[in-house]
Amino acid sequence: MSDFVIDWERERRTGVGEAVLCEWKSAAQIESVVAGASSRLLLTRLAEEKHAALSLECRGALDFDPISRTAVLGGPGDGSPLVGAGVVCAGTSDLPVAREAARTLAFHGFAAPIVADVGVAGLWRLMQRIEEIRGLDVVIAVAGMEGALFSVLAGLVEAPIVAVPTSVGYGTSAGGAAALSSALSSCAPGVVTVNIDNGFGAACAAIKMLRRRR
Repeated sequence: MSDFVIDWERERRTGVGEAVLCEWKSAAQIESVVAGASSRLLLTRLAEEKHAALSLECRGALDFDPISRTAVLGGPGDGSPLVGAGVVCAGTSDLPVAREAARTLAFHGFAAPIVADVGVAGLWRLMQRIEEIRGLDVVIAVAGMEGALFSVLAGLVEAPIVAVPTSVGYGTSAGGAAALSSALSSCAPGVVTVNIDNGFGAACAAIKMLRRRR
């Protein structure tokens, strides 16, 4: 009897498809999941070394992105990408989490532009892109350190902000705890928050918001 059960009806039931968290799975378990898949499938937290441990056949079936540690089985979905969501990240160190969010959006059929390296250390960079960001219906904001980007964005744009604190930082940044506290205690209205480094969860929240609107 298999030690996993894929929830193929999840997207129909909840609006967000099944995803396989690979971080604590063995290469053999991941191969079994891929071999038994009957539809497109998103794999998250698939480290480069674990991907390398998969068989050549399994690796060949996956579209793997080492930066975000995500893989997609089954290629792109049908139809043109839907617009509305975008990812804004404070620094290039936040890109792994930002790309996890973008890849999750893309898996579900949404265009996923990333506005990168616009943190508050140089606000002019953010202001150069602000009109582009204002055109989004949902903004996923990704930031570590003190997480100031969340409040700044919420004070400048109409769209809801889904804050993703990252573990980028040192000292009192405490592995993302400082950014998480900043997001939760923001005085700017319209900020909702997911767990530290949870780009996948932020994308799922954005997808649900956009699909309820349609």
